[in-house]
Amino acid sequence: MNWTLTTNKDFSHLADTYPWVAEMHGVPQDPRHHSEGDVATHTRMVLDALTALPGYAALNAMNRELLWAAALLHDVEKRSTTVTEPDGSITSRGHARKGEFTARQLLYRDIPTPFAIREHIAALVRYHGLPLWITEKPDARRAVIEASLRVDTRLLSLLARADVLGRRCADQQDLLERIDFFDAYCDEQQCWGKPYAFASGYGRFLYFQREDAVPDYEPFDDLKGEVVILSGLPGMGKNRYLNTHYDGWATVSLDDIRRKHKLKPEDASATGWVVQHAKEQARVYLRKGQPFVWNATNTTRQMRAQWIDLFAAYKARVTVVYIEVPYDEWLQQNRNREYVVPEAVLSRMLLKLEVPLLHEAHNVQYALG
Repeated sequence: MNWTLTTNKDFSHLADTYPWVAEMHGVPQDPRHHSEGDVATHTRMVLDALTALPGYAALNAMNRELLWAAALLHDVEKRSTTVTEPDGSITSRGHARKGEFTARQLLYRDIPTPFAIREHIAALVRYHGLPLWITEKPDARRAVIEASLRVDTRLLSLLARADVLGRRCADQQDLLERIDFFDAYCDEQQCWGKPYAFASGYGRFLYFQREDAVPDYEPFDDLKGEVVILSGLPGMGKNRYLNTHYDGWATVSLDDIRRKHKLKPEDASATGWVVQHAKEQARVYLRKGQPFVWNATNTTRQMRAQWIDLFAAYKARVTVVYIEVPYDEWLQQNRNREYVVPEAVLSRMLLKLEVPLLHEAHNVQYALG
């Protein structure tokens, strides 16, 4: 695979080419932690530090490309989150989380990127501060295991190291020692450069559901029935996927309920009734242990969690299937469907999209067009 974000990696060219790079200029940083200057200066220094690391040179070409892209994007949302506090300090709380969403959108819409590479870059942006703050996490073990399911922790360590070397601060050595600890701790937890190996999807699911669970616990499989939750933005082809792979299965669809009762999607007053009606349909199948498909957009973790919690309470085995096609194909499919969604609405939904994670359900699958 020969993907690259850009072949010209000169920072001036990047700023001239990408508005989101140009917008790094003039974004201030607290001089106690970043005396080098603004976000653009820091990002350029991080890229230089990264490419000088022996560990970076030892990577294969693909990992070098995706790690370089993550470094370029790691502080992309300091532009929107940076504030000057009453005491005069400068903070950018939430920039990593917001940056994940921005990276996903840019690498899907503007710079077509293979799904696995895109999601790895987005996750590196999200977790780039974890190696520095791992000792302050309430549950450090769970934090590194969760991260290992989304990123190569070796790449995350290299990104964090470049982030520290690409700044001027008094505590640089202390920060580098924190990364050394992170490396050793990941190795100790058996997730250094690899995802933590759970014995089963059920065990993985329970570990992230229960605060008192341990990762090496292998639960007795007492599940009955099966629920498939479709996840995907409108127009991605969920109905086609359902008809192809689950023909003959019982289906609960919020959109079908709305249309049957002539309720408009924008009618917020009717949404609660539609959801309750769908829940009652689902409970009928759950009580009988009958397999069925839950067909809705389910594009955020919060949306999915409420249904997964309900279905798991009935001891159903839950599989989430995420469906995605390339950006231009998505827009065309939406234009050709019977119920067209305005593209402005699609853009807002894309920016809020949270791709299902492996630990959200007993099984998570990705159906990519």
